[in-house]
Amino acid sequence: MKRDSKLSGILHVLLHMAEHREPVTSEVLARAMNTNPVVIRRIMAGLREQGYVRSEKGHGGGWVLACDLSRITLRDIYDAIGQPALLAMGNRTETPGCLVEQAVNAALGAAFDDAEAHLLARFGEVTLAMLSEDFHRRFAVHGGAHDLETIHAP
Repeated sequence: MKRDSKLSGILHVLLHMAEHREPVTSEVLARAMNTNPVVIRRIMAGLREQGYVRSEKGHGGGWVLACDLSRITLRDIYDAIGQPALLAMGNRTETPGCLVEQAVNAALGAAFDDAEAHLLARFGEVTLAMLSEDFHRRFAVHGGAHDLETIHAP
């Protein structure tokens, strides 16, 4: 089953950006994410609209964080990227005629709603600063990398 990794990917990109004092180009971010710079620019444009990043033009330009990591939660980013589906499971049919399937849908629907509410609440508790702190703890154990390409382990 294919999983949607958009949230994970953009969090990855934002944390890489937090490690840079200077703007980071879409090309550098795309290499770190093993994707196309156009994909990065599209995602970043949505985050720019929310005020989380800004772009700097010209020589030495690129993307920079526009606000403090302690003010951005996983929920903020999830909302900014369009609230992709959280769960891969769903009902066989949404409007069944069968009473048995209606009962199944009701039970599953309630469980799915509860799970999503719990997950979204947790997303609201976790800031990018917390993720950055975790990275720095891990970095201290492994040490040595000084730029985006060497921090990123394929």
